[in-house]
Parts: sequence; C-alpha cells; structure tokens
Amino acid sequence: MHILMGRLPVMPQIVLKAQEVMADPNSSMKDLARIIETDQGIVTRTLLLANSAYYGLAGKVISIQHASVLLGNETLGEIIVMAGTSGFLNKTLTGYEVDSKVFWRHSLAVAFGSRFIAGKGHPELKNDAFVAGLIHDAGKIMLDQHIFERKAAFEGFMRDGLQPFLKAEKEILGFDHSEIGSEVCKTWGIPEPLTVAVRYHHNPSLSGGDMLAYIVHVANSMVLMGGFGTGIDDEMYPIEDGAMEFVGLEPGDGEDIMREVTESVERIGEELGEAD
Repeated sequence: MHILMGRLPVMPQIVLKAQEVMADPNSSMKDLARIIETDQGIVTRTLLLANSAYYGLAGKVISIQHASVLLGNETLGEIIVMAGTSGFLNKTLTGYEVDSKVFWRHSLAVAFGSRFIAGKGHPELKNDAFVAGLIHDAGKIMLDQHIFERKAAFEGFMRDGLQPFLKAEKEILGFDHSEIGSEVCKTWGIPEPLTVAVRYHHNPSLSGGDMLAYIVHVANSMVLMGGFGTGIDDEMYPIEDGAMEFVGLEPGDGEDIMREVTESVERIGEELGEAD
C-alpha cells in the first residue's frame, strides 16, 4: 500500500486550515475569511458558489468577508470544502470507467446525503458528515491507474456479474478503495473521525459503532440506488441491516432525503464541478 502514497493527490491546505478554524469556538468569521483569501483559486470558486442560485444570493456576494456575513460560518465552510476539493474530485477515472461529471456528482450526492441524514438526529455531526461524504471515495483516485493496468484481471473477475468491484479490488490488489482512502486521509491530516468514516463506509458494522461511518454508509447506499451511481455494480451495495435505525431514520425518510439530494446536486453540480 505504501507504494501508492507516491501518487497522492493534493488536498489544499487551505481546506484543512478552514476546518480547524471552524472547529475552534474562539474563532471568528473574519479568521475564516482571512485564511481563504490567501488562495485566489479557491476564492474564485468559493465566490462562484456563494453567488449560485442554490444559496439564494445570486450576484450579491462580492468578497469572502461579505460571504461570511451573509452566509455564516457553517455554510461558508461547506462552500470552501466543495471549492477546495473540486479540483481532484472532478476527475475521470479511466480504470473504473467513470467520467469526471459522474464521479463529481456522486461525491456531491453522498456529501449532501450525509449532511441531511446527520441533520435529522445528529446535528452536531453535520459538518463532519458533509466532508466525509465528499471525500469518501478518494481512494479510487489512488487505485485508478493500478486498476487500469490490470484491466484484464478485473474484467475476468467481474465477468459473471455476481461480484462487487470492491471485492475485485481486495482480491486483485490486496486492499480496497476504502482502505487506501483512509490512508490518504491520514496523510492529508484529516481528523480521525472522518478517516474512520471513509474506512468503513461500505461496512460500518466493523467500525465499532461509529456514527459517522454509519451515516456515510447509508448516504452512499442511498445515492448509489437513487441515480447517482458510478458503475454497473451500484445495486450490490445495499444498506446494512439495522443501519437505518442506527442513524435514526424512519422507513419513509429515504425518499425525502433523495429528493433533497437530487435538488442540491442539480443546482450545485454544474455551478462548480463542470466549471473547473
């Protein structure tokens, strides 16, 4: 696994610093704005999003300081994370045969789904859930070239259509994208709770009852089956038994969450992901 670390994509330090500021109860919106203003690329994408129709401020936001006043820390932090990660999440994965738009929209869908789920019973986890959902498949970026180089082996393993791609990763490479993704997060300096959620987003029952892992798992399974998938095996990742109850969802909540996810992705996705 250590060989893959040499191909590590960059997580902008601005995003990590912004997360630290947001977690500090003594910080102010001015502190957050001051950090972002050191990276012009993120400033541009942040203002693009802040002025999108999704946030209802079209054409009204003229600076990061202004955005912090109009939107507040939580919403501005969400925008900053999207702006800062869109560069490497808006990427075509040749090995997985997933184009950049599909991968970006899936990442956004899981982020919004995780936030909505957390908001129903665990509002203190909303911000972490959004970030963990957004980067949950970062490991696929690391594995993509290795999968492409072993295309014949993967095609042979998947030929009967009965095995999920996750199992093919484990059998052929020795580890899957959730494992390498958690290692990527550690290298980036991502807080441990988010790293755990990335590691167990396919099998939260192995996480020792980690709520964030369960939230991202439920969101991921929902969006895979709800039109924001990434491959032919989307239906092979069902929600684990008891997971809905564990995160505090009722049987009918899934429809409402997917409606909100779809609206959010449709309104945000093209504003940022396809503008990069």
